[in-house]
Amino acid sequence: MEDAISRIITELEQVRHFDDSTNLHSHPPPPLSDSALFDLQSLSDNSPGTDEQEPLDRLYEDLSAKSLSPSSLVRAIASAMDEPSSRISILASRVYLCLILAPNAPVFTLFNPMDFLSFLRSIRRLLKHRPRDPPDEDNPNQESNAPKRKRKGGVKVMGLRNCSQRQSLNSGGDDGAFDARVLYPVLERLETLMGLIHLDRFPDSLKSLVETVIDIPVLALEVCTNLSIYSKLTNLCSRILSATLRPEHGDMANTAAEVIKSLSPLILHHKDQARTFALGFVTVQIVNVANESDGVRNALVNLPRYLVQKAPEKSEPRGLAVDSIMEVVKVMEFKDQIGFVDYVVKMTRGKSNLRLLAVDLISMLITSLSDPLAVDSGSELKDSWGYECLVALIQRCSDAGAAIRARALSNLAHLVAFLSENDKNKALLKEVLGSDGRNFRTDGSGILDLLRKRCVDEKAAVRKAALFLVTKCTALLDGAMDGDMLKTVGIACSDPLVSIRKAAMSALSEAFRRFPDESVIVEWLQSVPRLIADNESSIQEECENLFQELVLDRLSSVGSSSLPCDGSKTIDSNREFELLFPERVLDLLKEISHSEVMPWVKKVCANLGKKNRLKRTISVSLQTIIKTSESFWLSHSLPPEKWTAPPGAWFLISEVSAYLVKAVDWEFLHHHWKLLDNHGRTAFQCSVAPAGVFEDENSPESNSIAWARDRVFLLQTISNVSLELPPEPAADLAHELLKRIEEFSMHSTEVNAHVKTLKTLCKRKASQSAEADALILKWVNQLLSKASHILEKYISKHAEAKKDVNFITPPPKSGSRMGKKATAKSKVLSQAITAVYTIGSLILICPSADMTTIIPLLHTIITSGNRDPKSNKLPIQTVSLKEIAPSLYVQAWLTMGKICLADEKRAKSYIPLFVQELGNSDCAALRNNLVIMMSDFCVRYTALVDCNLKKITKCLRDPCELVRRHTFILLSRLLQRDYVKWRGILFLRFLLSLVDESEKIRQLADFLFGNILKVKAPLLAYNSFVEAIYILNDCRAHSGHNDSKASRAESRLFSIRGNDERSRSKRMHIYVSLLKQMAPEHLLATFAKLCAEILAAASDGMLNIDDATAQSVLQDTFAILACKEIRVSVNRGSSSESADADEEGGDSGAASAATARGRAITQAVKRSLIHNTVPIFIELKRLLESKNSPLIGSLMECLRVLLKDYKNEIDDILVADKQLQKELLYDIQKYEAAKAKSTVAEAVNEMQKSTSYLSPEVPPHARSSMNKLAKKLKKDSKVASAIADAAAAATARTVLEEVNKGALTPPLSSLSLPKLKSRTGGNNTRNALHLDVIESLRKRQSFESDEEN
Repeated sequence: MEDAISRIITELEQVRHFDDSTNLHSHPPPPLSDSALFDLQSLSDNSPGTDEQEPLDRLYEDLSAKSLSPSSLVRAIASAMDEPSSRISILASRVYLCLILAPNAPVFTLFNPMDFLSFLRSIRRLLKHRPRDPPDEDNPNQESNAPKRKRKGGVKVMGLRNCSQRQSLNSGGDDGAFDARVLYPVLERLETLMGLIHLDRFPDSLKSLVETVIDIPVLALEVCTNLSIYSKLTNLCSRILSATLRPEHGDMANTAAEVIKSLSPLILHHKDQARTFALGFVTVQIVNVANESDGVRNALVNLPRYLVQKAPEKSEPRGLAVDSIMEVVKVMEFKDQIGFVDYVVKMTRGKSNLRLLAVDLISMLITSLSDPLAVDSGSELKDSWGYECLVALIQRCSDAGAAIRARALSNLAHLVAFLSENDKNKALLKEVLGSDGRNFRTDGSGILDLLRKRCVDEKAAVRKAALFLVTKCTALLDGAMDGDMLKTVGIACSDPLVSIRKAAMSALSEAFRRFPDESVIVEWLQSVPRLIADNESSIQEECENLFQELVLDRLSSVGSSSLPCDGSKTIDSNREFELLFPERVLDLLKEISHSEVMPWVKKVCANLGKKNRLKRTISVSLQTIIKTSESFWLSHSLPPEKWTAPPGAWFLISEVSAYLVKAVDWEFLHHHWKLLDNHGRTAFQCSVAPAGVFEDENSPESNSIAWARDRVFLLQTISNVSLELPPEPAADLAHELLKRIEEFSMHSTEVNAHVKTLKTLCKRKASQSAEADALILKWVNQLLSKASHILEKYISKHAEAKKDVNFITPPPKSGSRMGKKATAKSKVLSQAITAVYTIGSLILICPSADMTTIIPLLHTIITSGNRDPKSNKLPIQTVSLKEIAPSLYVQAWLTMGKICLADEKRAKSYIPLFVQELGNSDCAALRNNLVIMMSDFCVRYTALVDCNLKKITKCLRDPCELVRRHTFILLSRLLQRDYVKWRGILFLRFLLSLVDESEKIRQLADFLFGNILKVKAPLLAYNSFVEAIYILNDCRAHSGHNDSKASRAESRLFSIRGNDERSRSKRMHIYVSLLKQMAPEHLLATFAKLCAEILAAASDGMLNIDDATAQSVLQDTFAILACKEIRVSVNRGSSSESADADEEGGDSGAASAATARGRAITQAVKRSLIHNTVPIFIELKRLLESKNSPLIGSLMECLRVLLKDYKNEIDDILVADKQLQKELLYDIQKYEAAKAKSTVAEAVNEMQKSTSYLSPEVPPHARSSMNKLAKKLKKDSKVASAIADAAAAATARTVLEEVNKGALTPPLSSLSLPKLKSRTGGNNTRNALHLDVIESLRKRQSFESDEEN
């Protein structure tokens, strides 16, 4: 001990000259050596005996004997604490605390704020993240062999060699891995020190202590991986912070505020351990102190408000901030919680970042705090704090910011689900959602109006959130969704984004699941099953799952029904029949049989069948429904021939039977085949439908048509299960089918089913495939022979009728005889039509059949009425088959097309004939069939059809909407599959579909151009834009635009000529649609092309501006250059990149990149204006002025819009010609002034019209509307100046009118004198200020010439 004290004193004596107080800050004393620090540590650790003196007391006595102050020792220790080496600095810190905490220590002499700051810095240095170096195994007291350096002032210090050596070894300041055991005693002694020293006199030291202790949990995360060690560290930190909240360390409120403020970054920290420590201290320690101190309580109450201001804007950190804020709010008193709720409601009317945070907080407040809607307290709904929150949240659903709208809708959906769990809250919530904040509508129409708007929002995130809210509101509103709402959700099922389509499916399915009424069933079947054709596989799987759950499982629940025993009951039979089955089962089957739903149901059933997901119970249930329907009908003694199965039952069983072969009973099929065949044939023969299509179900023939449909589906079912049929019944059925076909008396829709089933049964009967093919060929040739005989007979009768033509009026015949003859002709014609259709069906299943006798007959029919132009015979008044039998004529073309599909040689001969008929036919049904045939030919014989594609595209302008729609759809499919290329005139002809009269065609065109072509051919719009302007205006005034006379009619057909408003708006809609598909670089290039190829051509004389179509081209060009769609936006990008990112903001890197891109685009636009656009505009303006053209106004309007965004750069753009700059600015200002005056004149006329019918006592609302109009007009300085001129002119006219009427000026005595204030009284400064204002007004310059007046 004596040696240690001696070494310490010796080292302090060597640095005695540093005790000079003048040098303390400029030249701090050198640090104590390692050995001295270890000696001091050993002195503090050694406890003396009973009668011995304390070692540290001996040290202080020896220091005093050597005239050394204890503060000199502390300053040397403080210098050691500032060493870069964390090991030395933490050792010095331990020594520093031991000296102060030692018994009888001179505390006030040893404690110094600056030394305390060095102590705190040493703790921070220890926790800095360092690489894990191997541990130092050297003896800390070992001498170094390094060369000795000389101390400043020329003093050689033997005791500092160790320090110099350690500094050289630890030049990096890192001493290896972090050891928490080193820090534990330091923090424990620091906690003890807090009870010894009062820091109320050292506020800066207290603040630094708080900041350091709070930083320890954050810094420890970097170096400490053991959770138990980290927990012990945070526990020590919490105890130290609790000690700072004692009164002896200053005002508790201020200290608590400082602690809370320093803890706020940890509360908002993204790492859980640090957040847990900070929140635990606030919710436990601060709350305990707050119960005793109002100042601390106020600091706690203000903490959530402070966190709100510091909360980050990004999604994930903002969510953590909301959770942290709620943890604090939960421990507050109820009145303080209500105060924070009011604060959050006010936030919803603040800045965008506060509104975004408020909508999240409202959701958490309602779900976390008790009794939000005052259910338990018994108060009124409007008096509850939850009501104000819900109203504010509903208002934010219509916020100007898309991210806020989306978050508000999502949070509202979560609240609906949460509050609906309680019946009382559910009733009150429904009342709130049906309100607009003031008036209540308990039917929920308020929220439905909101959802209808948000489901069609321009932002994808908002639409998705709205659909999620629709899903949650379905149960709340008890199925009160109207047709418009259902239609809106159904449209969302076709949204371009996958996530929104999924959300729409979920919303509609939830409505179907809970309230399966007729409107919901219809919309669900119209919207969801079609998604089985979606490109996204997950949507296809979801569609299959929903169809199985909501349709098939619902139908499978049908069991055997108990029928009423007494058939004489006189009740509503339809209602009684519906009660036999579960709710809405019959409605579901009926809607499944809808023509627009059937294709998708077929595909869904096929997918489920391939995956073996179809259950046997669905087939059994469908058979039960049909049997029950028939038994119920017969039990009421109704005629069997008028019975029909429930619509959709046979269709669905025909689809599932292909995969449930053994689940269908043959006796059931045989019974209904006999029933349908016998009664159906009789009904069909009584009501022949020669048109070849089904009539409306409400017509007299609806019963026979229903039987025909059921027979088709029944035959398809028999075909599906034919492999399971017994041999003999299968043979008998095949014979019956063949016999039925040979009669040629079936409806055309039944022919295919009979032929297909007969082919399947033949394969079932034959043992080998060759035998089956031979058998099929045999009866096909047999049927073809009989069909050719029927056709030949009909054609011969028609030829004989033509020979008997004479010009003598025939004698009148009796009516009965004429009626029988007409009926016979009708029957023969119907048989011929069915024969032609049967030929087409046979050739599809057996292309190798002999057609030598058929083709000449069909050729005769399709060429009937065509006179040979080389014939010299006189024309005879004849009637062709095309006129007397149009159905046969159309059917013959259809059958010839099927033959050509099977025979390429005949296709080469007849395709030109098809194209000719397509252009000449006046029958819409035939044109429609020909378009379909030509699309099939294009797939099979692409080269043969490609040369005729231009003629096929003429059907895009067909007078019939159905033909136009089918042409558009079929050509679009061919283009997508690359059978047809987007080249030449084809793309330009498709453009007119964007403005078609049919809304369906416009929607299809928008989807094609906006979704498919934008991805498949992104350069189409850019490459064809300039040519589209010429084509749409049918302009041939360009010297390089030469077309043949033959294409003149076609060019007019595919143009929108005219300078009227309707034609211009149509063309502009097409231009805008194309511009929306272009990337920013293509927009810039298009801008340059328009200037170079149209405006420059006009100024150079290549485009004749005297031509009306050329003037339309120029006017369209001016409108395009001035529209907002051609302007390149900084944030413009593809919708596929940004559609799902609307909800949250991007990071700083993306923002900086967007800013840089925006600057580059702005510079590119400016260079284009300087070098290209403005010179062309100047030359064109001079040319138009020389011709006194009316296009000058359009040019000036376009130029004004182009230069509006570059007012500050106008000098740079026109730097080469200052005079031209002044002239251009003058022209623009003059044009704006004239336009403003015309605006004012129109407004004045409107005001005069509105006030001319008002009584002297003008109503307040009329005055307010006029005031609003005046304020709106005065916002523009030009308009305001024009208003002043107009008012002055009106006043002058009034005076002149009075003079002309002879009215005398009233005497001065009758006028009221104005009251003037004296110059001597009042404030002279204010008067002088008024004089300055008047003087400045006198100096104002007028920029308008006398010519304008």
